[in-house]
Amino acid sequence: MGKLFSIGEMLIDFIPLQKGAALKDVVAFERAPGGAPANVAAAVAKYGQKAAMISKVGNDAFGDFLVEKLVEAGVETDKIYRTGEANTALAFVSLKENGERDFSFYRNPSADLLLSEEEIELDWFQAGDILHFCSVDLVESPMKQAHTKAIEAVSAAEGLVSFDPNVRLPLWDDPEDCRKAILEFIPAADIVKVSDEELSFITGIQGEFDAIQSLFVGNVKAVVYTKGAAGADLYLKDEIFKSSGYTVEPVDTTGAGDAFIGGFLYQLLELQANPGNVEEVLRRNAADILRFANSSGALTTTGKGAISALPSKEEVESLI
Repeated sequence: MGKLFSIGEMLIDFIPLQKGAALKDVVAFERAPGGAPANVAAAVAKYGQKAAMISKVGNDAFGDFLVEKLVEAGVETDKIYRTGEANTALAFVSLKENGERDFSFYRNPSADLLLSEEEIELDWFQAGDILHFCSVDLVESPMKQAHTKAIEAVSAAEGLVSFDPNVRLPLWDDPEDCRKAILEFIPAADIVKVSDEELSFITGIQGEFDAIQSLFVGNVKAVVYTKGAAGADLYLKDEIFKSSGYTVEPVDTTGAGDAFIGGFLYQLLELQANPGNVEEVLRRNAADILRFANSSGALTTTGKGAISALPSKEEVESLI
């Protein structure tokens, strides 16, 4: 059975104690563990598959807190390095009345960006593993080179590569730099997840179908197109599978997309998908995989934070 490896940022989300206030007007926050790749690893582990996090945090209390929370979620943390050269990343969040968010990040640089390619070991990866990554840590840094080495290693081992761009423009000096980095890494992925809010920015194409088709470059075999509460569609090169979302009362949408792709990748591990069979696995099981992923994402919005709000596998199946 394969294992999920998530590479990228781990950070503290500071969630406001009141909704509907601009970030500058929020007076009190509560601490929650986060970082999109870490959220995905936590979801996969919580649902019952093996997951490991590849990252770096500071020699500080926030780093201790993040490692502790991933251990509690069942994630392997032996590939999380520590450093005294930078602090653990922080993100302050404001919540609108409908649960949507604004972010302000503190990382100039943060410890995660200092993970180097020399710290990635080729023998970590085996056939049937999945490597998941996002774009937040693709800024020019040692971490970007670490991503490249890990992607090449898991592909050489006959594992799958999953990419969720998860666009966070406040982290980039120029939005075009973000777009270029995403387009540089898409061809290396077997699976690309993109949201309706990101599609035209990434592709530069307004029409939904044509924009999604433009993502089938390089190794890309499947595109997962998420539409928030409206559900998600799965595109293969020659077939489309559509699904509806679940109606819940959202409290905080932080981590909902991560819980969705976490549920999606958990199902691929269960079904022992690999680069040679993933298209057929998805074709045969698309409805079940999308139902599980939609339920995972929807239920995560009913609590505050990302990892803290992840549902159990039983809760996901109960909503389905």
